[in-house]
Amino acid sequence: MTTSLTPTPNSTRSGRVTSHLRLDLPNLVWALAATHFVSRAGGAVQSFLVLYLTQEQRLTPTTAGAVVAAVGAGGIGSQILGGWLSDRIGRRHTMLAGFLGTAVALVGLGSADTLPTIWAAAACVGLMGDLFRPAGSAAVADLPPQQRIRAFGLLFWATNLGFSVATASAGILARRGYGLLFWINATAAVIAALIVWRRVPETRARTLKQTRRALLPTLLRDRLMIAMVLVHVAYFTLFLQTFTTTPLAMTADGHSAATYGTMLALNGLLIVAGQPLAVRLLAGRDPSTVLALSMLMVGAGVGSNSIVHSNSGYAVSVLVWSLGQTGIAVMFGTTFADLAPAGLRGGYMGVASATWNIGAMLGPLVGTTLLSHVGRTGLAVACAVAGTALCAAQLALRPALRSRTAPEKNNTVRLPTSDHLARDDRRT
Repeated sequence: MTTSLTPTPNSTRSGRVTSHLRLDLPNLVWALAATHFVSRAGGAVQSFLVLYLTQEQRLTPTTAGAVVAAVGAGGIGSQILGGWLSDRIGRRHTMLAGFLGTAVALVGLGSADTLPTIWAAAACVGLMGDLFRPAGSAAVADLPPQQRIRAFGLLFWATNLGFSVATASAGILARRGYGLLFWINATAAVIAALIVWRRVPETRARTLKQTRRALLPTLLRDRLMIAMVLVHVAYFTLFLQTFTTTPLAMTADGHSAATYGTMLALNGLLIVAGQPLAVRLLAGRDPSTVLALSMLMVGAGVGSNSIVHSNSGYAVSVLVWSLGQTGIAVMFGTTFADLAPAGLRGGYMGVASATWNIGAMLGPLVGTTLLSHVGRTGLAVACAVAGTALCAAQLALRPALRSRTAPEKNNTVRLPTSDHLARDDRRT
């Protein structure tokens, strides 16, 4: 697909896109959603990787943890590389390379039997595994602005639906051997590649190839983007307490792993059921306000996870942070897409996606350190304070975000100039 994705002058003045876009874009978005669902539904290997490494490969827990950390570190590189490649070789080619590379890396990891080969395969899994995400986000960012929020919402919904399928089936499948999980995960990646090959067109406009600029110099001048990245790294560090300190707190209260799994299942159910409604309710709202209030809710919900003790208390906490998580998810992609220069959408979306991976690395370190030194009450206070601070920071960025994204909302596409970036620098 070429520049037909860009609204024509007539459609810009009328506030509507052409009938061609109305017919084609839902197919593109649904195909991308299918790849997200399939890859996540079949992607159970990473959740069971520590058990596989310690039980079948007989690695020590410390060594197994280091291997898993290597996968996570590769994920950061994967997001950046995926965004960069999608601006250079195209969204479609990057997604194909990512899915097929993931399948090969998974087969390699499942068959590796020495520590060096396990390390190498794990690094490849991390590096290949998320290439498709910034490329898919860039494809959605190529759509007219008024269609992005629903498209990003659908991708988030499909991903969580796939996660629900994976969590429900992976434990049962693992009883038949961890090797089966590797083959299922690799097969899912191949199926996702086939969907891209048959159903996902290239969305990078040919006319934008002439407007590409170097990513790093542009990012370093873009203080607003840097500020947004820092805010979201801090947010994901906070949010990832749900997978690190929360299970530790529940275990200390005498709850079983199955109870923690039920809490995660409740989170998935709330998202799958409520996210489509959230898209309708939040579409047209100010993104910064939604993001700020959502961060406040996540801080309150995650913080309360540390001080409640009963099943009902944990359930209420999950409800609060799940609502905040949904608000972030609805606005995250479209906000960063509006910030991205047209020729660097892939790179910007890759950097934005990497904030999750960085938070996933910092979250366990920060959370467990606080839990050890200040206890559960101190951790709860820290989470609440962090949510409040993030809310204030996001609201402080609201004027600059409105100024930058106003031209996009009016359906005019332009690259931010050095003067424009300088004005953003003064605001942030």
